[in-house]
Amino acid sequence: MNNLTLIIGNKNYSSWSLRPWLAMKQFGVEFDEVRLPLYTPESRAKLKEYSPSGKVPVLLHDTLTVWDSLAICEYLAEQLPTLHWWPQDRTARAIARSISAEMHSGFQSLRQNMPMNCRARLPGKGMTLEVQQDIDRITEIWRKCRQNFGASGTMLFGEFAIADAIFAPVVMRFITYDVSLDSVSRDYAEAILALPAMQEWLKAAENEVEIIPNFEL
Repeated sequence: MNNLTLIIGNKNYSSWSLRPWLAMKQFGVEFDEVRLPLYTPESRAKLKEYSPSGKVPVLLHDTLTVWDSLAICEYLAEQLPTLHWWPQDRTARAIARSISAEMHSGFQSLRQNMPMNCRARLPGKGMTLEVQQDIDRITEIWRKCRQNFGASGTMLFGEFAIADAIFAPVVMRFITYDVSLDSVSRDYAEAILALPAMQEWLKAAENEVEIIPNFEL
C-alpha cells in the first residue's frame, strides 16, 4: 500500500495520534510521517491544511483524506485485510470493536484529569472518584479480555490488534500517574510498553522540546 502519510501531533502529548501510528508500525505498514506541534499560534492553520476537523491524526492516501484515529484504523483494516487488524473470531472481533468504541467515546474524567504526558512522572496527580471509576472500568475490560480471549499472546486478544492501539495511551497515563493496577492489568500494561513501536514513540517523545502547559499538571 503506497503513498500513505500520517499527520500527527506532539508524541509526548497526543494520545489520538499514538493510536494509528502504533497500529501502522506494529503491522509493518510503511508511511511518511508529518509531525505538527499542537497549541502553537500557527498550529490551527497548519492542521486545517490537512484536516477538515482541524485535529490530528489525519491519514493521506493518494487523493483521499481520512481523519479520526478509529476511522483511520478501520480504513487500513479494509485496505489491508490479510494483516488481521481485528481478531478473526467473530465473538472476539465484536468485543474488540465494542471496547474500542467505548474507549474512543468515553472515560472523559480520566482524559481531563490525567492527560497523556509520556515524559512526566506525576504519581497521584489528577485522581478523583470519577477518575477511579474510569480506571476500574478500564481494568475490568482488560481482565475480561485477557481471560476470555488472550491465551495466544500478551495482548487483549492474544495477538496485537486495533483494540490494543486504542488503549495504548491509557497505559501511558497509568505509568505517568503511577496508577495502582491488579496483576493482570499490570502485565498487560508492561506488554504494551515493551512493544518495539511503543519504545520508538517514547524515545521520540523524550527528544521533543515543546512544552504544552495544559498537559503539565
